[in-house]
Amino acid sequence: MASNYDNSASFYDALSRLTFGKTLIRSQVYLLPFIPEKAKVLIVGGGTGWILEEIAKVHPTGLDITYVEISAKMAALSQKRNAGNNSVSFVNNPIEEVALSTDYDVIFTPFLFDNFTDETLPGVFYHIHRSLKSQGLWLCADFQITGKLWQKALLKSMYFFFKLLCGIDTTTLPDIEAQFTKHNYKKKSAKTFFADFIISTQHQKS
Repeated sequence: MASNYDNSASFYDALSRLTFGKTLIRSQVYLLPFIPEKAKVLIVGGGTGWILEEIAKVHPTGLDITYVEISAKMAALSQKRNAGNNSVSFVNNPIEEVALSTDYDVIFTPFLFDNFTDETLPGVFYHIHRSLKSQGLWLCADFQITGKLWQKALLKSMYFFFKLLCGIDTTTLPDIEAQFTKHNYKKKSAKTFFADFIISTQHQKS
């Protein structure tokens, strides 16, 4: 993936709050109670790392977290977060280039897949998929289009902005759910936010 959010690291969270209020936060926090105690967790695309502090509120200790973030500036901000007594290993590389172990209990991909196209997503998805244990949980929060014109307009403007600023190389949302279906995941729960524009799902690997 050529895109990189270094140019927006200093104001990314403020911009998201301006656009979505606290919805992006709530959509991710909703998923955190599904993380089991003492789990080995892979987070891909965690941004500025505020999610680590939210995880610590649910699990103050006992988690073994691998935190993969392509943006060096985002990763640097993440390392300053209070993750409680959880163990966190930071990896500053595109996920496609990271050699992953194959024994994660939980994968968490917050607003990652909207950066890919229908052509590039399958390879990235499969690379991450292989790292999850059988019966492991995949927690995913991302955008979806449900047919409302304002959703398409807002998404188009977001892609345009981040294409100019950060080099995002896609202009349309890929079919994320199709990848879970293709790899025989069972959807255990789902919740929508921001008038169905955002969906948070919990899938289990078969």
